Amino acid sequence: TSPFAWLRTRFYYLLIRLYFDQEFSIEEFTRGAKQAFSVVSKLLSQRKLDLLEELVSAEVLQVLKEKISLLPDSHRDALAADIDAIMYTTEGDVRIYYDDDGIKFVSILMCFWYLNGANLPDEAPGEAKVFQIVFGDENTKEKKHLLTANYEFQREFTEGAKPDWTITRIEHPRLLE
Repeated sequence: TSPFAWLRTRFYYLLIRLYFDQEFSIEEFTRGAKQAFSVVSKLLSQRKLDLLEELVSAEVLQVLKEKISLLPDSHRDALAADIDAIMYTTEGDVRIYYDDDGIKFVSILMCFWYLNGANLPDEAPGEAKVFQIVFGDENTKEKKHLLTANYEFQREFTEGAKPDWTITRIEHPRLLE
């Protein structure tokens, strides 16, 4: 990221701590976001969309129901990310905003890079083949793909609101389009 973007996100984290949540920590948020990403991506892969109702906004869930039903098995398998297979995580954009009724929201876009062994075609766009590891002999090869995903987390900070983060955007480029 650029130094300006890095500085801007750190300024927003300071504002979150000063005005919304004095206990907010980007490190703790990132750990929770990685866990949520792993759980949600596995549930998407398994088509267990009913279990996502408490984690994902209703609008996103409706779109996911339509998209998941049209995915080939290889793309659906590639959605799943084990938490140990997440290679890199970074925050994309941080926003603080108020709606017309004065309700306060914070949203944080998280970008994930993860390894997945799904049987994707070699010409699958948008992914990079990272490893082709030989175990035992030349006939046994395991191919891993480095895939990306963007999940946006949103929380309402109005007095009395539940302190839960909700996923308001899910993008798995070239897989879930």
